[in-house]
Amino acid sequence: MPDPRTFEALGLSSALLRTLETSGYTVPTPIQAQAIPLVLAGHDVLGAAQTGTGKTAAFGLPLLQRLAKETPPKGPRKPRALVLVPTRELAVQVAESIKDYGRHLRLNVTTIFGGAGMQPQIENLRRGVDVLVACPGRLLDHMESGHAKLDAVEMLVLDEADRMLDMGFLPSMRRILARVPKERQTLLFSATFEDRIKALAIEHMRKPRLVEVAAQNTIAETIVHRAHPVDAASTRDLLVDLLAARHTDQVLVFGKTKHGCNRLAEQLEKSGLPAVAIHGNKSQAQRQKALDAFKAGRARILVATDVAARGLDIPNLPLVINHDLPMVAEDYIHRIGRTGRAGASGEALSLVSPEEGALLNQIQKMLKAEIRMDVVAGYEPSRPIRLDAPMPPQGGRGQRPAAQRPGGQRPGGQRPGGQRGAGRGKDAQAAGERRPSRAAGQPAHRQGGHGKAQPQAAQAHAGPRAGRSRGGRGRGAGRSGSSA
Repeated sequence: MPDPRTFEALGLSSALLRTLETSGYTVPTPIQAQAIPLVLAGHDVLGAAQTGTGKTAAFGLPLLQRLAKETPPKGPRKPRALVLVPTRELAVQVAESIKDYGRHLRLNVTTIFGGAGMQPQIENLRRGVDVLVACPGRLLDHMESGHAKLDAVEMLVLDEADRMLDMGFLPSMRRILARVPKERQTLLFSATFEDRIKALAIEHMRKPRLVEVAAQNTIAETIVHRAHPVDAASTRDLLVDLLAARHTDQVLVFGKTKHGCNRLAEQLEKSGLPAVAIHGNKSQAQRQKALDAFKAGRARILVATDVAARGLDIPNLPLVINHDLPMVAEDYIHRIGRTGRAGASGEALSLVSPEEGALLNQIQKMLKAEIRMDVVAGYEPSRPIRLDAPMPPQGGRGQRPAAQRPGGQRPGGQRPGGQRGAGRGKDAQAAGERRPSRAAGQPAHRQGGHGKAQPQAAQAHAGPRAGRSRGGRGRGAGRSGSSA
């Protein structure tokens, strides 16, 4: 009898087990242990799992095994498995994982997403596809032009379904689902089981089996949460000092706007801290180049907007910094979920201005805990952080308000991107940017001792850590192959 704690006990084939063994995977995660046998048995599966739980293998491994056992129909190889994802980064990562798992199988995996040329994708579809990983908007483009035919799909995966709904993809998803055979196996994975997800499951799944490995908004217990109160004008300088003191750590820094992320990465570079930025205004090639540089260690700091960072798989990331708090408290969880994975320790650090007390309060209420607040010597804020303060304007910390537009409107052909909107073209760029209090590269007062902040008593008693909010989220209609 195989050990029930191993992949062998889940019923995987020898080819997949060989791949897992050579890759060093020995013990399945909870989502894998529960989902893989159900998928192999042919059940529809509704899985509650956040990024970092191993859900790609939970659907990718049994998907490959089922396809490999069946003889594909004669004629051109049309997709037999379709995986829908919200962003191009996630599409690339899911496809790479499935290719890796199936390297001993004769199956073709292809990606389709916006921000890249149509013709290479058309040529890949013509050569034949077994597994198609796609973003909804670009897939619709290929369907309408007749290059992507979904009538042979046997398995459909909706990955990060809650995020696709948040980004306005529901109309596109409905059109795609209408073109997929009704006799299929459907797997839906979501970080939450809100009413919209339940409605989607009821409409498009057949008696799905529920697999739930973590409660909604669960945060790893191995993550330490801290915050530094600081005036908005000094936030960037404080960040430079913190990163300079912790020069050995790889760090993911979250900013609010695309322009702000660019400026922040430039400021860090001028201060001698190698950094790259990713956001919706960069091409797919630029974003992938930045990610590769970060993962390879050529750039120690990655500065990203919320949506651009969604689905990033960065192993052993010790530190996440919120340079700007998120406007929505739940996004704090998505951000800090990049650290403290698989039992590893991690740290989530937020820089909080007096204008952001209400945002911090939202996060603390969601976490049901207080976040330790440490004032860094030389960066004492001019006034305390008040948790009962009113919400900041959409422009954030004393900035000009971000440009607003009606949902679905596409000014100048730009995509209603922001944080949650999606549409064709480029993401609309939010205005507003914090000015540094010192010239680029000029040293600031540095705290001592390995980047540890020096606590001071009097400033503020703040609770759970939050992400700095600065600006509203554009709501977009329409479809897109990518996100900000």
